[in-house]
Amino acid sequence: MPTWVVVAIAALFGLFYAYAVWNAVAFLVTQAGGPLGLNGYGWFVLILPVLFPLVAFAVAFRLGWRRRAWEFALVMLAGLGLVAVFWLDVVAYAAAYGASLLG
Repeated sequence: MPTWVVVAIAALFGLFYAYAVWNAVAFLVTQAGGPLGLNGYGWFVLILPVLFPLVAFAVAFRLGWRRRAWEFALVMLAGLGLVAVFWLDVVAYAAAYGASLLG
């Protein structure tokens, strides 16, 4: 597969992964800037969704970049699906047990 195809697919999916990171950072800043702030557990729980999309992108890229274009795109899409599920888990946890995250 030509390099430009790898770059194009990775850049397209990279925008979605970057959106997930941006969304997680915005949620972290919102929660940390509240009147009670965050405790250590809250920082841990809310930093994980910032780091997880970066790790998922790296793993998906590593697994798929030598495959055919559609297989590479499918691996990147699967990684993005994992990121989405993880983000929904964090949001659900924060909604149900948000008081345990606050300082």
